[in-house]
Amino acid sequence: MIVVGIAGPTGSGKSTVCRLLSRRSGYVHVDCDLLAKKAYEPGGPAYEEVVKAFGPEVLSPDGRVDRRKLAEIVFSDPEKKRCLEEIVHPQVARDIERIVAEEKGKGTEVLLVEGALLFSSPHTPRELFDLAIWLEAPEEVRRKRLLAAGLPPEAVELRVSAQRDLVPPEGVRVVDAARPADEVAREILSLIQGLKGKGARRSRAP
Repeated sequence: MIVVGIAGPTGSGKSTVCRLLSRRSGYVHVDCDLLAKKAYEPGGPAYEEVVKAFGPEVLSPDGRVDRRKLAEIVFSDPEKKRCLEEIVHPQVARDIERIVAEEKGKGTEVLLVEGALLFSSPHTPRELFDLAIWLEAPEEVRRKRLLAAGLPPEAVELRVSAQRDLVPPEGVRVVDAARPADEVAREILSLIQGLKGKGARRSRAP
């Protein structure tokens, strides 16, 4: 199985590209944002810590963490953003390791793991990934995409400004994501198929 990590700032098209690729037989898509959300749902491993750190004001009437309220807090305060990452990222990393093992057992060919901070977090086990990709797009392109997705302008500005210093970490393959998503997906597919070809050649070597 080939494990592909796809990272990049908000609005770079990670989810769209992963959804396109995961239509292929044998491809599975994992969204780290959804893993984080599950971690702080009631009864989840990070729920109590999140409520303790950010207070009951981040809860909705049904006792769940209100993601919009939490996002407003963390995207406007770098220290609180780091606090949330320290709570949630270790759990997400454990979930990624578990999912990699499960998907290998199922015979999955390619596992796509999507996360904005996938290779920027010290908790991410880089050795799990056969291919590390960073989607790069100008800020204005990303801003337009987020607005088109229905996010309020003030929320867009908070997210974009909070990730303004986010740059490609060492060792990642930078892909131009300002292009249409299908073009980006084709380039990533070519990189994956290149890895498959190398594996096939190694298996035939004496």
